[in-house]
Amino acid sequence: MLRLLTDATTDSTGSSLTEPAAKQLNALQKWWQNIDWEAIVGILIQKVLMLLFLIILFGILLKISNYVIERIYRSYEKKGTYNASRINTIHALIRNIVHYTLGFFFVYALLSTIGVPVGSLLAGAGIAGVALGLGAQGFMNDLITGFFIITEQQINVGDYIRLTNLSLEGTVTAVGIRTVQLKSVDGTVHYIPNRNITTISNTSRANMQVVVDVRILPSEGLDDIRSIIDEVNQTVAAAHEEEIQTKPAIFGVVDLGNNNFAIRTTMYVTNGTQWKLKEEFLAASIDALTAKGYTIPSAPIIGVN
Repeated sequence: MLRLLTDATTDSTGSSLTEPAAKQLNALQKWWQNIDWEAIVGILIQKVLMLLFLIILFGILLKISNYVIERIYRSYEKKGTYNASRINTIHALIRNIVHYTLGFFFVYALLSTIGVPVGSLLAGAGIAGVALGLGAQGFMNDLITGFFIITEQQINVGDYIRLTNLSLEGTVTAVGIRTVQLKSVDGTVHYIPNRNITTISNTSRANMQVVVDVRILPSEGLDDIRSIIDEVNQTVAAAHEEEIQTKPAIFGVVDLGNNNFAIRTTMYVTNGTQWKLKEEFLAASIDALTAKGYTIPSAPIIGVN
């Protein structure tokens, strides 16, 4: 009797556990069998082919746009009627705008092909735009400032500029709608957001003044030293007639501080050649004075306030 009761209990418990599991297994099998694998494979192949088509299409569009931009750039460059720096600046700007535009449409087409609801995302972006706008204020400031820098032709590619508030100076390598790239003399490249630029000192828009101070001992005879330096100036200037805009003129004796004196020569030269010419004039004067037995002082110079 006890055995019969035990068997009955075991059968009832086993059946109660087995029946739900069997139903779930049957449901899973039915779901698996009802999947249209041919349709899924067909959709995958269609999506992959569409993605490949988009990649090839936008690759071709990028090549064509770069070719057209380069052709236009080369044609204006050959004419020689436009400022070279200005052409380089506009060339870089147009290329960036075209690349950003193609990139936006490529991502849009890519998401649409995959099935992402881009329209809903854009609508949602409009709602989230209020929140994002607070964080994008700096970005918008970059765009607005960059627009005025470019349209007002404050700087061009190749200009040597000083950014007073940032204590930076160098040659402009790129002018963008968001950033300016500046290459310092030591080769460091600075990427500067346009909103951080407040004062631009452009040294590439006019002829530059060169000041050459040749240190001397007045006791050795100012007139003779002056005549030697003047002769050297005329000789060096004759070799750089195209670069020197005004003839070198001896300003006179200047006090450099700490009982150091120099004979100063001033001139105006073509922008970009000032450092080379200053070094050449200074070296030639020192060599001429040294060859004739004059002393070049080496005492430290203390600035005079």
